[in-house]
Amino acid sequence: MLSLLNRTRHSSGPVEVNGPGPCFQDTGDQSTKGDKVSTRDSNSTADPKGTAVTGPAAPPLLVEAFGRTDPGLVRRNNEDQFAIAELAKMMRVNQTSLAGLDERTDAAHAHLFVVADGMGGYAGGEVASRIAVSTVEECLLDSLKWFLGAQGSEGDEVAKTLRAAVDVADREVFNEADRRPGLRRMGSTLTLAFHHGRDLFVAHVGDSRAYLCRNRGLHRMTRDHTLFAELTRLGRPPAADAAERMRHTITNAIGGGHPGVKADIVRAALEPGDRLLLCTDGLTNMLTNDEIAAALAEHAQPEAACGRLVALANERGGRDNITAVIAVFREAGRE
Repeated sequence: MLSLLNRTRHSSGPVEVNGPGPCFQDTGDQSTKGDKVSTRDSNSTADPKGTAVTGPAAPPLLVEAFGRTDPGLVRRNNEDQFAIAELAKMMRVNQTSLAGLDERTDAAHAHLFVVADGMGGYAGGEVASRIAVSTVEECLLDSLKWFLGAQGSEGDEVAKTLRAAVDVADREVFNEADRRPGLRRMGSTLTLAFHHGRDLFVAHVGDSRAYLCRNRGLHRMTRDHTLFAELTRLGRPPAADAAERMRHTITNAIGGGHPGVKADIVRAALEPGDRLLLCTDGLTNMLTNDEIAAALAEHAQPEAACGRLVALANERGGRDNITAVIAVFREAGRE
C-alpha cells in the first residue's frame, strides 16, 4: 500500500547502478560514467552541450517490445497501466492522378513506452494511472516534433515536451479528482521512455523504475521518489522499524491531492543490443537486481522475459500488482 507525503522538492544525489555502465545525461548536469549516475534538481533545464548522443551517420536502431501486467496474488484489482506506441511520419494521399500511390511513409520511427502505478490505498488509483498514461499519449502525439531529431536544441525541446506532458497528466488527474470528490486523493506514479534513432529519454515520477541492460549489466536510470530514498540521499537513513513504511511513502507523484509535480528527465545514447526495462514496484520489491538481470540475460525475446519476470515476482509472493515493459534495440539485419 502506498501513501503520499505532501510534495517536497526532492534532493539531488547519485543513483546507484551495478558496476561500470552506460553514460546517462540528466537534462541540466554533466554526464557521468561508472558505478554512479549523477542527477540534479528535477526542475533543471536541458543543456545540449556535452550530451552523449550519436552522430547523424549512425543508423537508427530497430525495436522489439512487449509489456505485461498482472494483479499479483494478493490484490483483487490491478491499478497498474502500461503502453507501447510507435510514432511514424506518414502521408495518406486521398486523391491523385498517379497510379498505385495512396500512402507514403518515412523510414524514421520513434517509440514510446509507459508504465504507471495507481496509488494503492486511495480510491481511484486505477483511474489515476489510466488518466496518466492516456494523457501522455495524447500530449506527445499532439506536440512532440520527434521527426526533427534529438540533437542540439531539438534534444532540449524533446526534454521540455516530455516534462510538459507529465505536468498535463498531473493537472488532468487533479481536475478529475475535483470533479469526483470520492477520488480526491487518487494519484499515480509515471515512468515513460521515448526512443528516436539512437537516443533515449526517460521522464520519471514516483517509485516505478527504468533500467538499461547493457552487456549483461543492469543499470538503473531513475531514482525513487519516496521518503526512504529522500532521507537516504540526505545521509539520514531511517531506523529499521520505520524503513518499510517510508519505502511506500511517495514524495512526488501524479495527482495525489496536491497539484504540482517535478519530473526527472534522463537521457542516454543507445547501443545495439541494449534492453530497456520499465517496471512498477510490484516487480522490484519482489526481485533483486541480480534476479532481474539474470531473467533478461536468459530470455532474449521481450515477451519471454516479461513472462519470466512476472512469474518470478508471483513466486516470491506477488504482494502487489506487477507490470513490466521490455524493449530490445537492434541494428537492422541482425537478430
